Amino acid sequence: MGLPLHPLAVHAAVVLIPLLALGAAGYAMLPRFRPQLGWVVWVLAVVTPLMAIVARESGESLQEVVTEKHYPSSVLHKVAQHADYADTLQLLSLGLGITTILLLLQVRSKRGARMPRWAPAALVVVVVGLSGLNLVYSYLAGDSGAKLVWTGVL
Repeated sequence: MGLPLHPLAVHAAVVLIPLLALGAAGYAMLPRFRPQLGWVVWVLAVVTPLMAIVARESGESLQEVVTEKHYPSSVLHKVAQHADYADTLQLLSLGLGITTILLLLQVRSKRGARMPRWAPAALVVVVVGLSGLNLVYSYLAGDSGAKLVWTGVL
């Protein structure tokens, strides 16, 4: 087919990262909806970071091709900025996936009472904070990548 993996993987990440962020924040802040959100958030917490990794890795391959084609330094700078956002987003999505799973386990655990009293609240704060950061960096990475494509730079 000849289509690079990056555009396909990016579209999955563009959908899944905000879904995980919103689902995890909802699960964290709205306990009454946890039974309905639980399984969806579990799946998103596992799949989303994996798709972020695929998107970033395929982007690195594409970046190598762009570099080898000797694009102007101004273009390479924009590609590098996009890659920096994507690197940060990959780490943030991994962090959100892990902390969301920890929150899911804590909520479902009968041994939750063994945890320090502050731990469940701390998990909620971390999940909500990481959700917000994922949304911000999803926008930054997506916007910078879209501008590279839709303005004819790449």
